Amino acid sequence: MRYEEMTGLVQTRAQLPDRQSAERAVRATLETLAERIPDGLAGHMAAQLPQEAAEPLRRVAASHESSPEERAYRRDHGERFDLTGFAGRIAWRTEHTEEEALREAAAFFEVLDSAVDPELMEKLYGVLPNDIRELLPESRAEQNTPPEPNSRTE
Repeated sequence: MRYEEMTGLVQTRAQLPDRQSAERAVRATLETLAERIPDGLAGHMAAQLPQEAAEPLRRVAASHESSPEERAYRRDHGERFDLTGFAGRIAWRTEHTEEEALREAAAFFEVLDSAVDPELMEKLYGVLPNDIRELLPESRAEQNTPPEPNSRTE
């Protein structure tokens, strides 16, 4: 998927007024996501995205390389924050409300789901906490939701 197509889809799905707003939403969501997920996963995701979208992921991951210990830790672990923190960081970066930030992030994840390999989205789903997972496309969430403890499949 080309970057122009990606931002155009985000603009439409998030009902943003212009392409620049969509670019800010994409960049802010990717930067925040790169803080939340392991650097290794961010690198795999960057490899499947257009250069303009990959750059925020790579930049954030590179900023974590202060010591060998931190590099080793960040390769397998992301910074811990919940949906409120996720929304707050995106809102701060886009200068929008948290409600708008969540709508934009959900639109971005919908586009991301069609832009990268399904296996990569599965890995992303696996490292995000439940509340942030709610932003992923419904079909992805339904595929990964374990059955209720007392439910029966017949």
